[in-house]
Amino acid sequence: MPEDNTRAPSRRSLIGWGGAGLALGAAAAGGAVAMTRSGDEVAPAGDAGAAVPFHGAHQAGIATAVQDRLHFAAFDVRTDDRAEFVRLLKDWTRAAARMTAGHTVGEGAYGGLAEAPPDDTGEALGLKPCRLTLTIGFGPSLFDRFGLSGRRPEALVDLPKFPGDNLDKARSGGDLCVQACADDPQVAVHAIRNLARIGFGKVAVRWSQLGFGKTSSTTPDAQTPRNLFGFKDGTRNVSGQDGSALAKHVWVGEKDGPDWMAGGSYLVARRIRMNIETWDRTSLGEQEDVFGRDKGEGAPVGKAKEHDEPFLKAMKPDAHVRLAHPDANDGATLLRRGYSFTDGTDGLGRLDAGLFFLAYQRDVRTGFIPVQRNLARSDALNEYIQHVGSAVFAVPPGVRDKDDWWGRGLFTGEA
Repeated sequence: MPEDNTRAPSRRSLIGWGGAGLALGAAAAGGAVAMTRSGDEVAPAGDAGAAVPFHGAHQAGIATAVQDRLHFAAFDVRTDDRAEFVRLLKDWTRAAARMTAGHTVGEGAYGGLAEAPPDDTGEALGLKPCRLTLTIGFGPSLFDRFGLSGRRPEALVDLPKFPGDNLDKARSGGDLCVQACADDPQVAVHAIRNLARIGFGKVAVRWSQLGFGKTSSTTPDAQTPRNLFGFKDGTRNVSGQDGSALAKHVWVGEKDGPDWMAGGSYLVARRIRMNIETWDRTSLGEQEDVFGRDKGEGAPVGKAKEHDEPFLKAMKPDAHVRLAHPDANDGATLLRRGYSFTDGTDGLGRLDAGLFFLAYQRDVRTGFIPVQRNLARSDALNEYIQHVGSAVFAVPPGVRDKDDWWGRGLFTGEA
């Protein structure tokens, strides 16, 4: 990311990193700007190095064309001072606007006072924005703080324990989260690192996950990606270009309540461990029966093409596609933005690998929960996977302009 030549007030007026505030200059995007909006309709980005607009009715990183890389972080809040936390959200918002535009944070990574740490860590210097998006969400536990108990949305429910869950508390929950997606992993990691640094003493990273190889696409004209089992994933995902589908299934409506969530969404994050070694010793026929699609084309059972309408009754009763399909779940539909991961081995010579599942929806109670109950009960895929991490977050609407900030409606009562 290039240094921004437009300088804010002298560095000497700042108290280190994230002290009295961040010195922020012009936020014009560096390089080409993609044909991408954070509004109702999102067109595919035409340049992998381009910038995705930060401001809009909805947060970018939901309906946005899915990028190649992910760095997701959940945070615990360490301060009990409401004003201090609000100040952090404002600082984070300004820093996010700069980084997504391809600029460094504050006064940059060099050229300031030698006696003080630089405002930016510097590892993204020279890199383009790479379609970086930063998306914030608030966990249920945040509403136990700062007098927010009466502001918790009814749709932000604690997820039930599903059959087969083996959740690690160290990889679950969080007061808030930030999802960084980009086409360059260093740009995504830089963004989370700098937000964590700004928040030092006020928030701390609870857990994080790196992801690669997107497993879903919000652009129907793009090739459907494959998961680590080698099957196409997200064939019927919600299109980021379909405003009516987004309004029906993803965005919180004005009448859904509360007011501060209108235009937002609800995010479920699940770390799903894949038993790679077992799967790799399973016959091709059984693999295809498990999913209900063929491995080459991705066509549903009895069909020729991937996007042919599936005939669910032609699949085995426990086929994954059959059980996950909206027709088997009273129309429940999720927008997925999952990523594959590999985190070394488990100490027994097996890959610690799988799917980091991210799903956005209008209401968790009518979205993820009924779908996962159906899958957990009898999905043939359960023999090869296990859910080991879980979190749910309320994702507020977008930041409208330079005077707005993440979570303003929650803390001020303004819609």
